[in-house]
Amino acid sequence: MTELEAAMRWRIPACAVLVAMLMWPAAARAQKTQSDRILSSIEVFEQIMQSPEHAIPQAFLQKAEAIVVFPGTFKGGLILGVHRGKGIISVREPLTGVWSPPSFMTITGVSVGAQIGFAETDIVLIVVNRRGIENLLRSKFKIGADAGVAAGPIGRDAEASTDLQLKAQILSYSRSRGLFAGATIKGSVVNSDGDANRNFYGRKLTPQQIVYEGIGSTVEPVPAWNAMLKKYFQ
Repeated sequence: MTELEAAMRWRIPACAVLVAMLMWPAAARAQKTQSDRILSSIEVFEQIMQSPEHAIPQAFLQKAEAIVVFPGTFKGGLILGVHRGKGIISVREPLTGVWSPPSFMTITGVSVGAQIGFAETDIVLIVVNRRGIENLLRSKFKIGADAGVAAGPIGRDAEASTDLQLKAQILSYSRSRGLFAGATIKGSVVNSDGDANRNFYGRKLTPQQIVYEGIGSTVEPVPAWNAMLKKYFQ
């Protein structure tokens, strides 16, 4: 391999990441405020659940201890792909079934393979045990490396055919161009969005304070988000 070939071999993936990162601010403008992020999450989940034949099985929603939604995650690249997004997490109190106010999160990831272009993808994570929640609330949690994650099943038939004792702590889903399915997002890094939490709730709060102490439950549009969760997670 010549020196020129060696240089080009590494330059192409680097350029792919650069192009995707430059496109990211334009995609992120769709979520102008933290309220927009919550409202977008409501819209995404409502649309997903409108078709029972292709939605998350009710059996998993009943067992869910937390939900994470990243609406409009930006994904794109050339050869080397990247995705970045902003979302929210809410936790269900095990005794009362009451959902917490949302804590704001970010997700980033890199993938290698044949991929050209850019798209928006909605990502939904269903957390099925408390250990999964603890992992997600940690700083710079890496999906797959720090906890078991599996592509979640969809549709009514999945309820009967899927073993509910899955070892995975998190079931992952994605929706792109109208298609909703289980997704593999191993290697993605989820982190707390401290600036968004401070801007929305008016003071510096940890994710644990928000989801375990219920701080900010009356701040709009949190009641609408919690009402939506109550509607589907029974």
